Amino acid sequence: MDDRFHDECGVFGIFGHPEAANLTYLGLYALQHRGQESCGIVASDGNYLTSYRKMGLVADVFRDPKVFDRLPGSSAIGHVRYSTAGGSDVKNIQPIMVDYHRGSIAVAHNGNLVNAQEIRNQLELDGSIFSTTADTEVIIHRIAKAKADTLADRVVEALYGIKGAYCLVFLTETRLVAVRDPNGFRPLVLGKLDGAYVVASETCAFDLIEAQFIREIEPGEMVVIDKNGLTSYHPFDKVDPTPCIFEHIYFARPDSIVFGQSVYEVRKEFGRVLARENPVEADIVIPIPDSGVPAAIGYSEESGLPFQLGLIRNHYVGRTFIEPAQSIRHFGVKIKLNAVRDVIKGKRVVVVDDSIVRGTTARKLIKMIRQAGAKEIHVRISSPPTTFPCYYGIDTPTRKELIASSHSIEEINRYITSDTLGYLSFEGMRKAAGVADGSAGHYCDACFTGNYPVKFPRLKSDSQLGLF
Repeated sequence: MDDRFHDECGVFGIFGHPEAANLTYLGLYALQHRGQESCGIVASDGNYLTSYRKMGLVADVFRDPKVFDRLPGSSAIGHVRYSTAGGSDVKNIQPIMVDYHRGSIAVAHNGNLVNAQEIRNQLELDGSIFSTTADTEVIIHRIAKAKADTLADRVVEALYGIKGAYCLVFLTETRLVAVRDPNGFRPLVLGKLDGAYVVASETCAFDLIEAQFIREIEPGEMVVIDKNGLTSYHPFDKVDPTPCIFEHIYFARPDSIVFGQSVYEVRKEFGRVLARENPVEADIVIPIPDSGVPAAIGYSEESGLPFQLGLIRNHYVGRTFIEPAQSIRHFGVKIKLNAVRDVIKGKRVVVVDDSIVRGTTARKLIKMIRQAGAKEIHVRISSPPTTFPCYYGIDTPTRKELIASSHSIEEINRYITSDTLGYLSFEGMRKAAGVADGSAGHYCDACFTGNYPVKFPRLKSDSQLGLF
């Protein structure tokens, strides 16, 4: 059932609030969709850093209120994580915290450093000993080796020559530093609460704690927050920003403002354009919940077809479950989604989803909907065909596993057994996301085009880069 792209992580930080750890916990709760494997918080009381990190969901890891007695102080950073296969390990839980000759430092990272392995190899040749397999750790080693006097300058020195996607939040005993890579692949936002500065991957974290959203941290910007307030720097060579379009398609929560736009409204516009590009005679429009809902609403509004909830999602399913010995057909799908027969039976149904990755889940869902009595099933996807893997902080299959990389739309339609299949066009996606006609655009669309804005070392295969 888990046939989706996954964002790797979410980060949160707050400086100058007496309930820093508790607020970080709430911030991570709001960002849980960005990573469900592990989470952690590091707090500072002005003299020492303390850490609490475990595998599991935020609500489970921080179930005991006494945990927060172990995280005193007015500053804290937190992290939720989703790793690629093979990277699931307690040692990789973030924030990573270390002691070195200048004191203590912790870091939380969302993204992926495309040349991390090269840098790690050189550091190991120079005598460094690594305790994780996370790409983030190479930054810590470079900070420890940096010659600059100030923390800000050491961070800049450490990031020199590092390529890829990174939203980083550092915490020392007396400072919080947030940095976004020059391309701005992943979102990072700045807010304020009762005089304290707050940073997070998405604005939905601010809504939960009732913080004021100030602005995005700009691509290539570094902010340093200490007792004197906030200082902004732009220390990196300027490039044309390329934020990830998939944040709008799937990753971000619909109630967030990402890259200056409402995620909900952009997704609805995807649906409207999809309806204009791929009309069909039908009776109802249903979404694949939950991510397909806004686009389905847009499709319904534009087409005039009624919006219905034809599939109901079970929100209480964990990441793993035990399959019955007597296997039930399509068990993995049925445990998470169930068709509403009274809505679907005898109807010509438009099914709206945000993407098709391997096609295996779509095939099972179509069979479920047909078994519920649908007369016709017309699948509409609110993004173009995904044909290339991502190397900038998204867990994607290899290219050969992406069905659209080797099959035409009609071949995919036959495989998933729908009556018709239509995707949002590349031009339609760009227009709906606010890219002007004729513009080169400011989004990273490599998963659709193979045009990677940051080059990476030649790989032995088309698999994901290592070190998550």
